[in-house]
Amino acid sequence: MTDVATYIADFEGPQKKLLRVLHELILNQFDLQAKIRYRIPFYYNKSWICYLNPIKKDGVELCFLRANELSNENGALDFKDRKQVAGISYFSLEEIDERVLNPIIQEALILDETVKYASKRKK
Repeated sequence: MTDVATYIADFEGPQKKLLRVLHELILNQFDLQAKIRYRIPFYYNKSWICYLNPIKKDGVELCFLRANELSNENGALDFKDRKQVAGISYFSLEEIDERVLNPIIQEALILDETVKYASKRKK
C-alpha cells in the first residue's frame, strides 16, 4: 500500500483524526509528496522532510528527519534521545498550532532545497 489517504482511512485507532488533520495541513499548505514508507506516512520534496508516527497514549508525532540541522527557535522539537530526528507530539486537535508548525516545515523545506542531504552512515 502506498496511498496515504487509504492508510488514514483504514487506520483503526484514536489517532485517526490527528493523522487526517496533519496530513491535510501538510499537503494543503506545502508542496510535498506523500508515500507510505516503513508502514507510516512520509512527506518529501527532494529528500524526506517529515513523517507521521502514531504513538502510544493516542497521539501522533510529526517527526522531522533533519531536525538536528534546524534552528528549533521556538523549542517545539523534542529529540527524545535521538541525534538527528526530532518531532512534535500531538494528543488532541486543539494542540495543533499552525503558527508553531508552519515555520518549522518552511525551514525544513528551505534546508531540503539548499543543502544536499549527506548520509552520516559509515560505508
